[in-house]
Amino acid sequence: MDWRVPIVTAVREGDLLWTPSPQRIASANLTHYLAWLAARGRHFDSYAALWRWSVDDLEGFWGSLWEYFDIRASKPYTRVLGRRAMPGADWFPGACLNYAEHVLRHERAGAEALVYLSERHGLKSLDWTELGNQVRRLATNLRAMGLRRGDRVVAYLPNTPEAVIAMLATVSIGAVWASCGPDFGPRGVVDRFAQLTPKFMFCVDGYHYGGKSYDRRAELKAILAELPSVERVVLVRHLYPDDSSTPAAHAIAWAAALDGDVVPRESFAYEQVPFAHPMWILFSSGTTGLPKAIIHGHGGITLEQFKGIALHMDVRARDRMFFFTTTGWMMWNFLVSALLVDVVPVLYDGNPAHPEPDVLWRMVEQTRTSYFGASPTYIGILEKAGIVPRERFDLSSLRSIVLAGSPVTAECMAWVYRNVKEDLWASSGSGGTDVCTGLVGGVVTLPVYAGEIQARQLGVAAYAYDDQGRSVVDEVGELVITEPMPSMPVGFWNDADGSRYLGSYFDQYPGVWRHGDFFRVNARGGCFVLGRSDATLNRHGVRIGTAEVYRSLLNVPEVEDALIVNLDLPGGAFFMPLFVKLRAGHSLDEPLKERIRARMRTDYSPRHVPDKIYAVPAIPYTLTGKKMEVPVRRILMGTAPDKAANRAAMSNIEALDCFIDYARHQTDFVLHA
Repeated sequence: MDWRVPIVTAVREGDLLWTPSPQRIASANLTHYLAWLAARGRHFDSYAALWRWSVDDLEGFWGSLWEYFDIRASKPYTRVLGRRAMPGADWFPGACLNYAEHVLRHERAGAEALVYLSERHGLKSLDWTELGNQVRRLATNLRAMGLRRGDRVVAYLPNTPEAVIAMLATVSIGAVWASCGPDFGPRGVVDRFAQLTPKFMFCVDGYHYGGKSYDRRAELKAILAELPSVERVVLVRHLYPDDSSTPAAHAIAWAAALDGDVVPRESFAYEQVPFAHPMWILFSSGTTGLPKAIIHGHGGITLEQFKGIALHMDVRARDRMFFFTTTGWMMWNFLVSALLVDVVPVLYDGNPAHPEPDVLWRMVEQTRTSYFGASPTYIGILEKAGIVPRERFDLSSLRSIVLAGSPVTAECMAWVYRNVKEDLWASSGSGGTDVCTGLVGGVVTLPVYAGEIQARQLGVAAYAYDDQGRSVVDEVGELVITEPMPSMPVGFWNDADGSRYLGSYFDQYPGVWRHGDFFRVNARGGCFVLGRSDATLNRHGVRIGTAEVYRSLLNVPEVEDALIVNLDLPGGAFFMPLFVKLRAGHSLDEPLKERIRARMRTDYSPRHVPDKIYAVPAIPYTLTGKKMEVPVRRILMGTAPDKAANRAAMSNIEALDCFIDYARHQTDFVLHA
């Protein structure tokens, strides 16, 4: 059993929560990799030493992973890193390979490839043989219909096996995949997909969520009307199997797209493409302007996902791994990549709190999930509902939980140990759509400290930079990456001269990737991601991460949610309003305001105390669950709402209205001299 420190009621940041047992360390994938390196003459006595080598000797480290994970290429690379620069690193020049081929090399009879369930049906599975057969039949038919290497394929699908099959078939023939969930409205879909001039589209007629059915047939017609480049539509009849109508004249049913004889493995040709050949396109949250169409390549994603899933998540063949996600979030791509290491992805299509808030824990029990991904927001829902999973379900299969998606508090991590399982590795992590992986995250051979991300991931030269571009320790700075990574974007679609790509990551520190988060790393290598840096709270020259404010408000029971921004005013002045959504039955009177101010002052410093506090009916979020701090800040600074925020990328569109009204009628500060 892994050893832990008893959780006391008042947990503090940095308290030791868990230490791995000798048995856990001995069985870790990371330990096996270290032994493999030692057998080849490379010895490391700590994770810190291994990490240092991984960011100093890029060719040695990434070349070792190529060999360790048996990356297979039809043409060999001439060297690991042809050009060591950012942007413009040239990884594994000469190599040709295919991501889908690495997934389907695990194909064999009698073994499950993935399991899936939804609000409408119980647990089902798809074995490797059937997955392989469907991918090859679909890919063969797509080729026959005219899909070629480099063509774009877009998908408007829920988190179901059809999405996985369609993605693998697309990339197996060298075409480029992009997807979003059917909860997106037409404008949000068109803003993403129209940029790509897609040739084929997969779509669904509707979906279920929260016990309700959502007909998307009208939305599909509206979307396709604005995508004239689409030559073929493949329709999954999810809600209306007997409906013979189609959203376009060139549409065929999913069953027809899979029609045909079995295509033997040995006769199917995977398109062999260069390391950086576009494989899929992920989109930024799109809170301002058109979403960035971020291109990822076959080789970079293949190598990076092997590393992240095996070495940092410590899952192994036949384990079952779950993240709650939709097809519009990079975690879906990451979850599907579990197939690379023969781990079984668990797909869930539906509301994570329907019909009860504990539905995902019932799923853990049913599927025997060993690795569970959750967000701090979800943990907060469970806590508010008084749910204690360990009292309701058999969680004996569960070995690990990762908390990601927003800054994780010490209290959130302690809640997991109190209410889920004591014998558990509960880690935290942070990464992004931009690199489709984690930058900082879990290391199963290290202790877990409350509120702290365990370490910088291997091959990720992450540092906190101050305003002068100097690396700082135990101080909040900009999260930067000083060395290239294979999964950094190939580029942005429709950005031929690279100007948008350059401006997104390299505008502040030339040659150094600025990720856009506040970051702190301590002396032992523990990490803290403290919110978006462009939503900075800069008070008298001291930068404050918004996560600190939100953490403090957890101790104010009347506050359900909050958003804080700092507005830079003429003459070096500033104004920092705090907007709070209160729980039902409470009002924002002066005593409550004073308790909020006192809590901020006591927990952190007078600089954390807002200038004004306002009650709002809702806090705006993106579809991927991010608070819209930057758009709100821009609206309050006078930017036109339609330029500051993309409503098609919002989960609660009406939540912005009160901020727009406030910006129009405010009298608490003057923006212009």
